Amino acid sequence: MPTIKDVARRAGVSVATVSYVLNNTGTVSEATRQRVLKAVEELGYRPSVIARGLQARESRMIGYSWQPMPPDQFNPILEKFIHSMAEAAARHGYHVLAYPCRTPANEVDVYREMVESDRVDGFILTNTNLDDPRVRYLLDVGFPFVAFGRSNPDWDFPWVDVDGADGVRQAVNHLLELGHRRIACLAWPKDSLTGQYRLQGYREAMADAGLEVDPAWIIRTENYYRHAYRATQRWLTLPPDRRPTAVIALTDLMAIGVMNAAADAGLRIGPDLAVVGFDDAPITGYLRPPLTSLRQPIAEVGERVVTMLIDLVQGQQPDPAQVLLKPRLIIRDSTRLSACTQYVTHNT
Repeated sequence: MPTIKDVARRAGVSVATVSYVLNNTGTVSEATRQRVLKAVEELGYRPSVIARGLQARESRMIGYSWQPMPPDQFNPILEKFIHSMAEAAARHGYHVLAYPCRTPANEVDVYREMVESDRVDGFILTNTNLDDPRVRYLLDVGFPFVAFGRSNPDWDFPWVDVDGADGVRQAVNHLLELGHRRIACLAWPKDSLTGQYRLQGYREAMADAGLEVDPAWIIRTENYYRHAYRATQRWLTLPPDRRPTAVIALTDLMAIGVMNAAADAGLRIGPDLAVVGFDDAPITGYLRPPLTSLRQPIAEVGERVVTMLIDLVQGQQPDPAQVLLKPRLIIRDSTRLSACTQYVTHNT
């Protein structure tokens, strides 16, 4: 007699996906559902009445992988997110199975192995992008997952994200209120979806203010301190009437590179060059001067992705299934105009 594993092998899906189709639970695409039903018919598979009556086994584990940072960089948002996610999972009686993935090209293979071995009940994804292979695979096999981040607009899956466009608009408007008009943006490469959203906020805010963006004011670079330092040196070589008086960096690490390059050139951060970061890492309040930055609601993100995933694992659809949260601008001395500013942290 054929088994459920035979059906899964014939359909090219996991045993869990076959179970979802037969029991009408979970989230399975129509194409996958039809493929499973076709395999059932071809093999003549008949589920055991006893097996169907047994309660489904749960691992009570949530899978999460991340790409380790180089030793000379820091990622405070990742640390906050893992901490908040683990706390939220524990409150619901779950645990997070976290594992590093150093080779993104083979990352889907790791997900496939975890799905087929039933080691986790679902996944939480981060650093999603357009045409993300992890999202596509998990949608195709119908395995529960929630993403911290978005992907293709026509891919329907549950996610929580921080509205980077809104955050950068807040930063631009703050600088405009201080009288800045030559505002630069230290952006990410074009293949970063998150970077595209944040750059979109910059362009929209500048357009709303009736300001034309000089192409030289936008520099795309990876999230590296040295890249940000060198980009700032390029801005400082521009003629005085084109040189930016303010810079918005897409991370705090990049903002620190901007500040140090400007300070090494003899500029005062705040009065001569205003700088805004993104993430509000704990170190930002201890810099000299303290850095104005956009604070992401990471604790809320961690809670939401976990509760949404548990809903999916239990066969329920999260409502809402897609959540966009706004960051908050924390104003500190790096955007102060006074040359007499004291180095005092403003966290509220």
